[in-house]
Amino acid sequence: MAASIDHEIKGAPSDSVSCLKFAPSKPIKSVHWIQNQNLVVTGSWDKTLKYWDVNRVGTDAVATIGLNERVYSMDVNGNLAVVACADRNIHVFDLRNFSVPVKSHQSPLRHQIRTVALFNDNRGYAIGSIEGRVHIQHINDDDTKLNFAFKCHRDSSTQDIFAVNAIVFHKKYGTFCTAGSDGTFNFWDKDAKQRLKGFQRLPNSISSVDFNRDGTLFAYAQSYDWSRGPDSFKQAEERIFLHPVQENEIRPKSHS
Repeated sequence: MAASIDHEIKGAPSDSVSCLKFAPSKPIKSVHWIQNQNLVVTGSWDKTLKYWDVNRVGTDAVATIGLNERVYSMDVNGNLAVVACADRNIHVFDLRNFSVPVKSHQSPLRHQIRTVALFNDNRGYAIGSIEGRVHIQHINDDDTKLNFAFKCHRDSSTQDIFAVNAIVFHKKYGTFCTAGSDGTFNFWDKDAKQRLKGFQRLPNSISSVDFNRDGTLFAYAQSYDWSRGPDSFKQAEERIFLHPVQENEIRPKSHS
């Protein structure tokens, strides 16, 4: 599934889903497929979450949840969704009963949220901000002692601070990657609170990343994120790369 600021959601044909084209009322920031319900959920700048039935293309959303602010990032894993908004509030929804969030709180990070990603076990999530920080947040109140934040995507030689544009968790190991405006990506072990591996800097921002299903390949998109204004835009530098993941790069310290 893909979404864009032209208000449309598009899905490539597959065995079970034909080409889709929905039309929410405002630009869409995030879109996810809810596999066990055959629904698509979108988070939009119109301050809503909307749920769409893939068997009813062209019709209105089957459910709409109003939010106080625009959606900046969203992640879905199993029956859980986490939604980060422009006011720095984060809402957790149980997708089996998504009328109201099961939990809401304000991000501990003081600056704008760029990305949010759920742990594999849904016990918490990671938040990335424009201030080169990541916060590890647990959902259960009994686990709050495990919450912490750390700095990343910063240049110590120039004191420049870059946005964390993307976070994704490795499905096998539960370790994770951050990617930023500085053109770098790093693999991390949240339980050991350590960086596993840093990678060479690219000439442009990294805007999106993901692991394949078994975690053996890592895809990252080099694409300008407008963090330095329109004068720094270079379309020729927009590329997608594939990195074969080595076990010693992504395996947590406890498995070494």
